[in-house]
Amino acid sequence: MKKSLDEHADRFSEQSAEYDEQQDSAAYRECADLVVRYADPRADDVVLDLGTGTGAIVLPLAERCEFVVGRDISEGMLSEARAKAADRAVENVEFAEGRFREPNVDRNIDVVTTNFAMHHLSDEEKAEAIGVIAALEPRRFVLGDVMFFGDPDPDETFYSPEVDDPATVGVLADAFTDAGFALTAVESVHDQVGVLVGERVPDGDEIEEEPR
Repeated sequence: MKKSLDEHADRFSEQSAEYDEQQDSAAYRECADLVVRYADPRADDVVLDLGTGTGAIVLPLAERCEFVVGRDISEGMLSEARAKAADRAVENVEFAEGRFREPNVDRNIDVVTTNFAMHHLSDEEKAEAIGVIAALEPRRFVLGDVMFFGDPDPDETFYSPEVDDPATVGVLADAFTDAGFALTAVESVHDQVGVLVGERVPDGDEIEEEPR
Protein backbone atom coordinates (compact mmCIF):
# COMPACT_ATOMS: atom_id res chain seq x y z
CA MET A 1 0.00 0.00 0.00
CA LYS A 2 1.50 3.33 -1.05
CA LYS A 3 -0.27 5.29 1.71
CA SER A 4 -1.46 4.27 5.15
CA LEU A 5 -5.13 3.53 5.76
CA ASP A 6 -5.43 6.68 7.84
CA GLU A 7 -3.95 8.74 5.01
CA HIS A 8 -6.41 7.19 2.55
CA ALA A 9 -9.29 7.81 4.98
CA ASP A 10 -8.36 11.48 5.35
CA ARG A 11 -7.97 11.90 1.59
CA PHE A 12 -11.40 10.43 0.87
CA SER A 13 -13.07 12.40 3.63
CA GLU A 14 -11.72 15.56 2.02
CA GLN A 15 -13.09 14.46 -1.37
CA SER A 16 -16.40 13.02 -0.15
CA ALA A 17 -18.66 15.96 -1.08
CA GLU A 18 -17.35 15.98 -4.67
CA TYR A 19 -16.67 12.25 -5.03
CA ASP A 20 -19.74 11.41 -7.12
CA GLU A 21 -18.88 14.12 -9.64
CA GLN A 22 -15.26 12.99 -9.78
CA GLN A 23 -16.33 9.40 -10.53
CA ASP A 24 -18.93 10.32 -13.15
CA SER A 25 -17.45 8.37 -16.06
CA ALA A 26 -19.08 5.81 -18.34
CA ALA A 27 -16.63 3.10 -17.21
CA TYR A 28 -17.27 3.74 -13.51
CA ARG A 29 -21.04 3.68 -13.98
CA GLU A 30 -20.89 0.51 -16.09
CA CYS A 31 -18.65 -1.18 -13.53
CA ALA A 32 -21.01 -0.27 -10.67
CA ASP A 33 -24.01 -1.51 -12.65
CA LEU A 34 -22.26 -4.83 -13.33
CA VAL A 35 -21.38 -5.28 -9.66
CA VAL A 36 -25.02 -4.77 -8.70
CA ARG A 37 -26.21 -7.13 -11.45
CA TYR A 38 -23.76 -9.91 -10.60
CA ALA A 39 -24.43 -9.58 -6.87
CA ASP A 40 -27.96 -10.77 -7.71
CA PRO A 41 -29.05 -11.12 -4.07
CA ARG A 42 -32.07 -13.11 -2.98
CA ALA A 43 -34.89 -11.35 -1.15
CA ASP A 44 -33.72 -12.70 2.23
CA ASP A 45 -29.97 -12.13 1.70
CA VAL A 46 -27.64 -9.94 3.74
CA VAL A 47 -25.06 -8.20 1.56
CA LEU A 48 -21.76 -6.69 2.73
CA ASP A 49 -20.32 -3.86 0.62
CA LEU A 50 -16.69 -3.07 1.42
CA GLY A 51 -15.24 0.32 0.54
CA THR A 52 -18.83 1.46 0.25
CA GLY A 53 -18.01 5.09 -0.47
CA THR A 54 -21.11 7.22 -1.00
CA GLY A 55 -23.40 4.23 -1.48
CA ALA A 56 -23.28 3.54 -5.23
CA ILE A 57 -23.63 -0.21 -4.63
CA VAL A 58 -25.47 -0.30 -1.30
CA LEU A 59 -28.51 1.74 -2.28
CA PRO A 60 -29.59 -0.20 -5.39
CA LEU A 61 -28.92 -3.52 -3.64
CA ALA A 62 -31.07 -2.45 -0.68
CA GLU A 63 -34.07 -2.56 -3.02
CA ARG A 64 -33.42 -6.24 -3.76
CA CYS A 65 -32.44 -7.90 -0.49
CA GLU A 66 -33.22 -8.03 3.20
CA PHE A 67 -30.31 -5.95 4.47
CA VAL A 68 -27.08 -4.31 3.28
CA VAL A 69 -24.05 -3.60 5.44
CA GLY A 70 -21.81 -0.79 4.15
CA ARG A 71 -18.26 -0.48 5.46
CA ASP A 72 -15.66 2.20 4.68
CA ILE A 73 -12.54 3.69 6.25
CA SER A 74 -13.68 7.28 5.59
CA GLU A 75 -16.19 8.95 7.90
CA GLY A 76 -16.77 11.61 5.25
CA MET A 77 -17.82 8.99 2.72
CA LEU A 78 -20.03 7.25 5.29
CA SER A 79 -21.75 10.54 6.09
CA GLU A 80 -22.54 11.06 2.39
CA ALA A 81 -23.91 7.52 2.14
CA ARG A 82 -26.08 7.96 5.24
CA ALA A 83 -27.48 11.21 3.86
CA LYS A 84 -28.36 9.56 0.55
CA ALA A 85 -30.09 6.68 2.31
CA ALA A 86 -32.09 9.11 4.46
CA ASP A 87 -33.09 11.18 1.42
CA ARG A 88 -34.38 8.03 -0.28
CA ALA A 89 -36.01 6.65 2.88
CA VAL A 90 -33.88 3.50 2.65
CA GLU A 91 -33.94 1.88 6.07
CA ASN A 92 -32.54 -1.63 5.52
CA VAL A 93 -28.92 -0.44 5.51
CA GLU A 94 -26.20 0.03 8.11
CA PHE A 95 -23.09 2.11 7.60
CA ALA A 96 -20.03 1.99 9.86
CA GLU A 97 -16.25 1.98 9.80
CA GLY A 98 -14.74 -1.21 8.47
CA ARG A 99 -11.77 -2.40 6.44
CA PHE A 100 -11.08 -5.15 3.95
CA ARG A 101 -9.02 -7.08 6.46
CA GLU A 102 -11.21 -6.07 9.43
CA PRO A 103 -14.75 -5.78 8.04
CA ASN A 104 -16.39 -5.29 11.44
CA VAL A 105 -19.50 -7.41 10.86
CA ASP A 106 -21.49 -9.54 13.27
CA ARG A 107 -24.08 -10.92 10.83
CA ASN A 108 -24.09 -13.94 8.56
CA ILE A 109 -23.18 -12.60 5.13
CA ASP A 110 -24.60 -14.10 1.93
CA VAL A 111 -22.99 -11.85 -0.71
CA VAL A 112 -19.95 -9.55 -0.58
CA THR A 113 -19.41 -6.71 -3.04
CA THR A 114 -16.78 -4.04 -3.52
CA ASN A 115 -16.32 -1.45 -6.25
CA PHE A 116 -13.32 0.79 -7.05
CA ALA A 117 -11.72 0.30 -3.63
CA MET A 118 -9.41 -2.72 -3.44
CA HIS A 119 -6.82 -1.21 -5.81
CA HIS A 120 -5.58 0.90 -2.91
CA LEU A 121 -4.02 -2.27 -1.43
CA SER A 122 -0.81 -3.95 -2.49
CA ASP A 123 -1.13 -7.31 -4.26
CA GLU A 124 -0.19 -9.13 -1.05
CA GLU A 125 -2.76 -7.14 0.90
CA LYS A 126 -5.41 -7.84 -1.74
CA ALA A 127 -4.83 -11.57 -1.39
CA GLU A 128 -5.08 -11.27 2.40
CA ALA A 129 -8.30 -9.25 2.09
CA ILE A 130 -9.88 -11.79 -0.27
CA GLY A 131 -8.97 -14.49 2.23
CA VAL A 132 -10.75 -12.56 4.99
CA ILE A 133 -13.80 -12.19 2.74
CA ALA A 134 -13.78 -15.93 2.03
CA ALA A 135 -13.68 -16.63 5.77
CA LEU A 136 -17.07 -14.90 6.08
CA GLU A 137 -18.38 -17.77 3.93
CA PRO A 138 -20.47 -15.71 1.51
CA ARG A 139 -22.18 -17.51 -1.33
CA ARG A 140 -20.80 -14.99 -3.82
CA PHE A 141 -18.08 -12.33 -4.00
CA VAL A 142 -18.22 -9.61 -6.67
CA LEU A 143 -15.20 -7.36 -7.23
CA GLY A 144 -15.41 -4.33 -9.50
CA ASP A 145 -12.19 -2.38 -9.67
CA VAL A 146 -9.30 -0.90 -11.53
CA MET A 147 -7.37 -3.88 -12.92
CA PHE A 148 -5.06 -4.47 -15.84
CA PHE A 149 -6.23 -6.60 -18.77
CA GLY A 150 -3.13 -5.56 -20.71
CA ASP A 151 -0.37 -2.97 -20.54
CA PRO A 152 -1.77 0.23 -18.96
CA ASP A 153 -1.98 3.31 -21.17
CA PRO A 154 -0.34 6.16 -19.19
CA ASP A 155 -2.43 8.69 -21.11
CA GLU A 156 -5.74 7.12 -20.05
CA THR A 157 -5.68 5.93 -16.48
CA PHE A 158 -8.38 5.21 -13.93
CA TYR A 159 -6.02 5.50 -10.99
CA SER A 160 -3.33 7.71 -9.49
CA PRO A 161 0.04 5.92 -9.62
CA GLU A 162 1.34 7.87 -6.63
CA VAL A 163 -1.37 6.53 -4.30
CA ASP A 164 -2.95 3.48 -5.97
CA ASP A 165 -1.66 0.00 -6.77
CA PRO A 166 -3.93 -1.89 -9.23
CA ALA A 167 -3.31 -5.57 -9.94
CA THR A 168 -3.47 -7.56 -13.13
CA VAL A 169 -6.53 -9.71 -13.74
CA GLY A 170 -4.34 -12.78 -13.38
CA VAL A 171 -3.15 -11.80 -9.90
CA LEU A 172 -6.73 -11.18 -8.77
CA ALA A 173 -7.98 -14.43 -10.32
CA ASP A 174 -5.27 -16.38 -8.48
CA ALA A 175 -6.25 -14.69 -5.20
CA PHE A 176 -9.88 -15.71 -5.76
CA THR A 177 -9.07 -19.35 -6.38
CA ASP A 178 -6.47 -19.50 -3.59
CA ALA A 179 -9.19 -18.29 -1.20
CA GLY A 180 -11.57 -21.04 -2.33
CA PHE A 181 -13.76 -19.14 -4.78
CA ALA A 182 -14.61 -20.54 -8.20
CA LEU A 183 -14.23 -17.73 -10.72
CA THR A 184 -17.52 -17.72 -12.62
CA ALA A 185 -17.39 -14.46 -14.58
CA VAL A 186 -14.79 -11.99 -15.83
CA GLU A 187 -16.06 -8.78 -17.42
CA SER A 188 -13.82 -6.21 -19.09
CA VAL A 189 -15.31 -2.72 -18.94
CA HIS A 190 -12.09 -1.07 -20.11
CA ASP A 191 -8.47 -2.17 -20.48
CA GLN A 192 -8.04 -0.91 -16.91
CA VAL A 193 -11.45 -1.64 -15.36
CA GLY A 194 -13.25 -4.92 -14.83
CA VAL A 195 -15.48 -7.13 -12.71
CA LEU A 196 -14.65 -10.56 -11.28
CA VAL A 197 -17.27 -12.87 -9.77
CA GLY A 198 -16.45 -15.72 -7.41
CA GLU A 199 -18.76 -18.40 -6.04
CA ARG A 200 -18.02 -20.39 -2.91
CA VAL A 201 -17.99 -24.04 -3.92
CA PRO A 202 -18.99 -26.69 -1.37
CA ASP A 203 -16.62 -29.65 -1.25
CA GLY A 204 -17.24 -32.02 -4.13
CA ASP A 205 -19.33 -29.54 -6.14
CA GLU A 206 -18.43 -27.62 -9.26
CA ILE A 207 -19.75 -24.37 -10.70
CA GLU A 208 -19.59 -23.68 -14.40
CA GLU A 209 -18.00 -20.41 -15.46
CA GLU A 210 -20.38 -18.08 -17.28
CA PRO A 211 -19.61 -17.29 -20.93
CA ARG A 212 -17.46 -14.20 -21.31
